[in-house]
Amino acid sequence: MKPLVDEQVQRRLAAILAADVVGFSSLMERDEEGTYARVGRLRRELIEPRLSEHNGRLIKTTGDGFLAEFASPIAALRCAIAIQDGLSRDPGPFRMRVGLNLGDVIVEASGDVYGEGVNVAARLEALCDPGSILISGKIHSEVDGKVEATFEDRGEQQVKNISRPVRIYAVHPAGATTTPAATASAIEGRKPLQLPDKPSIAVLPFQNMSGDPEQEYFADGMVEDIITALSRFKSLFVIARNSSFTYKGKSVEIKQVGRELGVRYVLEGSVRKSGSRVRITGQLIEAATDRHLWADKFDGALEDVFDLQDQVTTRVIGLIAPKLEQAEIERVRQKPTGSLDSYDCFLRGMALTHKRTLEEAREFFRKAYEQDSEYGPAFAMAATTLMFEQGISGVPLTSEKRAEAVRLAHLAWRVGDDDAFTLARSGHVLTYLGGEYDRGASMVEQAVELNPNLAIAWYSRGWVSMMCGDAERAIESFDRMIRLSPLDPLRISAWNGSSFAYFCLGRYEEGCASATKSIQVVANAHTLGAYIVNAVRAGRVVEAQQAAARLLRSQPDFRAAHAEEAFPTRSSDIRNQMIAALREAGMPG
Repeated sequence: MKPLVDEQVQRRLAAILAADVVGFSSLMERDEEGTYARVGRLRRELIEPRLSEHNGRLIKTTGDGFLAEFASPIAALRCAIAIQDGLSRDPGPFRMRVGLNLGDVIVEASGDVYGEGVNVAARLEALCDPGSILISGKIHSEVDGKVEATFEDRGEQQVKNISRPVRIYAVHPAGATTTPAATASAIEGRKPLQLPDKPSIAVLPFQNMSGDPEQEYFADGMVEDIITALSRFKSLFVIARNSSFTYKGKSVEIKQVGRELGVRYVLEGSVRKSGSRVRITGQLIEAATDRHLWADKFDGALEDVFDLQDQVTTRVIGLIAPKLEQAEIERVRQKPTGSLDSYDCFLRGMALTHKRTLEEAREFFRKAYEQDSEYGPAFAMAATTLMFEQGISGVPLTSEKRAEAVRLAHLAWRVGDDDAFTLARSGHVLTYLGGEYDRGASMVEQAVELNPNLAIAWYSRGWVSMMCGDAERAIESFDRMIRLSPLDPLRISAWNGSSFAYFCLGRYEEGCASATKSIQVVANAHTLGAYIVNAVRAGRVVEAQQAAARLLRSQPDFRAAHAEEAFPTRSSDIRNQMIAALREAGMPG
């Protein structure tokens, strides 16, 4: 018998390029066949020719991306720049993220490659802004001064499943003068916002310095609580969480943040959690001058985390609004819950809700209120996840889920009737799923009175006002919400709510315009439904029919009669008008 001999592992040094299409899943959901065909053309007409020009080897393709190998880091970067430049000149819907790394790789007989060199490239791609390129320090050391580009040092960062921190650089090709954020602003046509007539502040996401990606939710939750605490002050103008968090993971200019969000001050910082100890650092910056007005650090035991949060918030308030009464400062010290375990569960639930992972989020909210039966926000968010299920699909919930949502909203109201967030969320649910119009209206009005700086309170007030038949009040509320949180993803839903309100007012062209802004970002039963009903009444029947066909492709189970529950209003006449318009556009049932 011949002795067994291990097959020799083939290795080589290679520059690895990892890339993917931004928002591929949502593009496929909207138009599966069209997206598949466009990705194929993108690969044939742009990616493969650029790889050939720069002597790159295509290793593998996925539905939304590809992996390539180069012998030269310079060739790899030039190829990445050429691909991004080609996409920037294409008016189509595609943008890509690209990550580059230089490392030792294992090469299989099939030509596939494995190893940390590949893994780091993939992690950089995942961290990249749409339309941009991130490179590792190894690539940077080989290309600096040899490629027509500048490099922004983003420091060492801990990336998933890689034990050692990776130094990361953002690539800015010669001639590129705009950032992705600036480009997005230009697309939306937003002008620099005028500063409010009172102190205004945005709190940027705190950097997680714990070295544990699983603790990201803790750092995010700390910032959310500081925003909430600041928002309780009627004398402050505070940018909402969803707009501040659009800068998460990005290296940004404070002056740019001030211009884009319309604020005078920016608070940034970091959280380091280790075992039972936590350290919070923070610095307050005057956006227009980039001048640091205040900086400090706070150390303490994990069980004192709320006291540390209160210290940060109180110091900031004391600096930017020195004439605030001490009683108002003391209000900041009120804690949302006394149970840290419950708090952790709530934070995890919120993180999952932002990702629309609703069932898992609901389970964390359940754990939160089971551990703290007085935790109103947890009850309210558990109910809200059920409302989102119906809102996204347009298909009515089962009677059991509807009853559960209403039950949770009532529990939230009972234990959190003095909390603006709880009142806004639960009042919205009771109106939308429970048909409790008067009670819901009263709750959202109380929410905006308790906290006029809370964007979600104005958002819920907008939807509740629309459902209750006060369309003018709805539009006013949505406008106020967007001003408080100009980059908030919920502004898409606010535009959509305004579209329904315009329908109620008979201002159908304005309704079409508002719905169109929503559809350009998200096309679902709500956004397309709002466009259809307005377009039919505006005389755009062909366009309405096209939108109806698109709705049925994404939601085949949707029926015109579902508008009774999917787009509920107190007025049976308005509901009947919507149903009739949907049927006129060709919607079944």
